[in-house]
Amino acid sequence: TYGMHSIHGRAPAIATGLATSRRDLSVWVVTGDGDALSIGGNHLIHALRRNVNLKILLFNNRIYGLTKGQYSPTSEVGKITKSTPMGSLDAPFNPISLALGAEASFVARTVDSDRKHLTEVLRQAAEHPGTALIEIYQNCNIFNDGAFDALKDKQQAEEAVIRLEHGQPIRFGADGAKGVVRDPHTGDLDIVTVTADNE
Repeated sequence: TYGMHSIHGRAPAIATGLATSRRDLSVWVVTGDGDALSIGGNHLIHALRRNVNLKILLFNNRIYGLTKGQYSPTSEVGKITKSTPMGSLDAPFNPISLALGAEASFVARTVDSDRKHLTEVLRQAAEHPGTALIEIYQNCNIFNDGAFDALKDKQQAEEAVIRLEHGQPIRFGADGAKGVVRDPHTGDLDIVTVTADNE
């Protein structure tokens, strides 16, 4: 592998140029929540909508971890940091919603500590023939420790995590006993207990 460092926030633009001029390369961007969604937000949106063969790994730790703990575009409301001593007032960005709004052709979310799921998501992204955005929840043990503990604790994760697989029914909870169904008349989504009748 070969790597290069680009200007802060501009990696998707540089990678787009590389991917379009060198179709023989597998081009990957490694970025963070602050880099991709603040100074680089515009570049991210256009990379997603252009759908060139490019893979974007967005490490989200809900804080500016490399620049010493300021709140980021994904920090929760009320987050107290060096740059928000009274608490953040901004509603956080949802990178997945942003990517879907830009009509990205491959969007996924995973967590750094779930090796099996992370590996499978990266494999599928690598095989995708267009732009792929993979949001990876990543703990920052210095400035935002425990941000994703609810997803890492097995018992809490049973209720907090819904794994979506293309073409598969949506199941979650203990032993996949809960599901999500769409009302055929209104289009609303409802959570149901899975039975033979509604499976």
